[in-house]
Amino acid sequence: MDEQQTGIAQPLEPLVARLLAPNPSPFTYTGTQVYLVGQRELAVIDPGPDVPEHIDAIVAAIAGRPVGAIVITHTHRDHSPASRPLAAITGAPIVGCAPLAQGNTGPRLEAGFDIDYAPDRVLADGDTVAGEDWTLSAIHTPGHTSNHLCFALAETNALFSGDHVMGWSTSVVAPPDGDMTDYMASLDKVLRRDDRIYYPAHGDPIDNPRRLVRGMMGHRKQREGQILRLLRDGARPLPEMVERMYVGLDPRLRPAAGCSVLAHLIDLRGRGLVAEHGEVWSHVG
Repeated sequence: MDEQQTGIAQPLEPLVARLLAPNPSPFTYTGTQVYLVGQRELAVIDPGPDVPEHIDAIVAAIAGRPVGAIVITHTHRDHSPASRPLAAITGAPIVGCAPLAQGNTGPRLEAGFDIDYAPDRVLADGDTVAGEDWTLSAIHTPGHTSNHLCFALAETNALFSGDHVMGWSTSVVAPPDGDMTDYMASLDKVLRRDDRIYYPAHGDPIDNPRRLVRGMMGHRKQREGQILRLLRDGARPLPEMVERMYVGLDPRLRPAAGCSVLAHLIDLRGRGLVAEHGEVWSHVG
């Protein structure tokens, strides 16, 4: 895929173009990708951060066409805040995931939650939103966040995978809202589909999605095995486990790694394989 320029719409196929937001970071890669779906009437998927020059770039890419819906996969601050100014400019409804009931609690990492997100219509699993030449079906894929949705484009057999499956890294699963048990079930859910291509919020399109999803599930199983081996050797606190498991990790990513290990531990505890004693975790059996 050609290198992207921030703020310039890049056609990917007749019904899909992407536009890169100016928010690169260790958590967002080159930035959040906004997708424009349709030719005459548009859907705008994950408009991104509320940055004036970014909003201007989206409006320029819309080029006067009507917007039928502003569609949100989840409410991290690099995805949904621009929905409000864009709705004010275009008159389009904000549709997609539900607001988070717990709002701003829990680990924030860099993205944090958009507590002001206010959809006009919440889409449940299987619900659709449609325009003149596109139909998007919501697929509830909790794990990265409890309210995460992917969207299937019926006309081209494509899936907008948000942060559930990305083109550059595995997703951060950060308790209490992020849930590893749900995340693995959601990976299995999309694995059982036959989508031709994934368009993720970060990274390039994924043209062999089932192979990638299988690899992601295998990676998580390897992490799980690594945790169990460490705890079989003795009870340990979370920071020590992170240090042993992520040797040489960029310090900026250490909090995310800690969240991921904690998510695995909570999942393993639910399956009766580990136990928590204060700040120390131990193997069971």
